[in-house]
Amino acid sequence: MAIKGFQGTSLLDYPGRIASLVFFSGCNLTCPFCHNPSLVLAPETLDDYPLEAVLEDLEARREFIDGVVMTGGEPTLAPELVCLAEQVKDLGLLVKIDTNGLAPQVLESLLQRRWLDFVALDLKTSPQRYGELHRGPVSLGVLRRTVELLLQGGMEYELRTTCVPGLVEKRDIEALGKLVSGASRWVLQQFVPEHALDDGCSALQPHSPEAMEDLRSVAAGYVDEAVLRGL
Repeated sequence: MAIKGFQGTSLLDYPGRIASLVFFSGCNLTCPFCHNPSLVLAPETLDDYPLEAVLEDLEARREFIDGVVMTGGEPTLAPELVCLAEQVKDLGLLVKIDTNGLAPQVLESLLQRRWLDFVALDLKTSPQRYGELHRGPVSLGVLRRTVELLLQGGMEYELRTTCVPGLVEKRDIEALGKLVSGASRWVLQQFVPEHALDDGCSALQPHSPEAMEDLRSVAAGYVDEAVLRGL
């Protein structure tokens, strides 16, 4: 796992704030609908970004960015993550992480050190169906632990689910809802078939706006706020 991409500016999950994006390679899932397949399946085809070079660039940008988003792939697998988070905080910048939640020990370590300001947790499908998202076994206990860490409070977060037809239907939202009951915010994202890891997903027709609203209504029964994104 390594830093494989660096993007200058994007919106951070705070109103009116701007962030730089750092992309890490590797993942402990192989979701068929993944929109960054090269980071998961072929990281050797992408150039590495030395940690020192990324930090130098962030130092130069610190006057006009508010934070850094660490994404992937799955950033919690990268040995550089903890060091990068610490040094980004030393620059006075906010840190957001996008994660699938399958490495709660890393997340907990960062939270204890107060090196995270925002966590976006991607919930893929019904917990019982996570085995469909990888070529090896997936522990549901670690996912539950991550949810517990977020619900315990102390920082901002959002739960996110990309609503892939066949993988995310009402029964799957209900199963996830039981896992995250009492959470503050759950975002249901429209599925975009382009660039999917699996060719079969590229041919899928996204849920209609009406179907997405139905899914949102189900999710709203479990959390304080359920919203749609990408319609």
